[in-house]
Amino acid sequence: MILSRRKLIGIGAAGAGGLLLGGCDRLNQTEGFRDGLKGATGLNQRVHRLLVGDSLAREFSEADISPVFKPNGSIAVADPAYRAHLAQGFASWALRIDGLVRQPLMLPLGALKAMPQRSQITRHDCVEGWSAIGKWQGPQLGAVLALAGLLPEARYAVFHCADMLEGAPYYESIDLVEAFHPQTILAWRMNDAPLSEPHGAPLRLRVERQLGYKQAKYVMRIELTASLDGLYGGNGGHWEDARGYQWYAGI
Repeated sequence: MILSRRKLIGIGAAGAGGLLLGGCDRLNQTEGFRDGLKGATGLNQRVHRLLVGDSLAREFSEADISPVFKPNGSIAVADPAYRAHLAQGFASWALRIDGLVRQPLMLPLGALKAMPQRSQITRHDCVEGWSAIGKWQGPQLGAVLALAGLLPEARYAVFHCADMLEGAPYYESIDLVEAFHPQTILAWRMNDAPLSEPHGAPLRLRVERQLGYKQAKYVMRIELTASLDGLYGGNGGHWEDARGYQWYAGI
């Protein structure tokens, strides 16, 4: 039997999970075990990158698009500034790019739409156990970051979002390897229509080689940083801080 690299990774993860299920509640109470799981993230990233390299996530045909693509995480934003932009169709909204860049930028949605666009039909895999296939369109993130000019110290792209979840500002982050992958885009269009509010209007990250919780919605600002330490909970994302999810969610 021939196994794909991703199936092999999945089988390994499932087997490890099965071994831990019986005692996971007690183990989770121990600081050493929790630290061990955090330490495994780096190993997981290195092994996954070694196996997958710079390959593309699978892309599908229009016939494969799911009839229902349920929204994940927040489905509405309470922030008054966001609601004002939404009411105006984001006509005066702009994406802020700052941090370790040579030229901080404020890019209107129209400017992002005017850039060369990538369209891709991919599968969204959620940690809740469901998947859906959708069509996404937007500029490649790498091209957008190149407009700002990254400083040599930059290592991570941090996505600050308009929504709050569980009382905390939502954010996510990826490293520059994923940021400059050709399938990593800032999507403003889904299934040939502008993003709706439940799906993250005006802009959401699509980083197709990672799990659904990395696909940040309602992106307002991208900050380039040298480290994730000291940023919110320090683990690189809302779910990483709140629930201990792994920062690197490669699939």
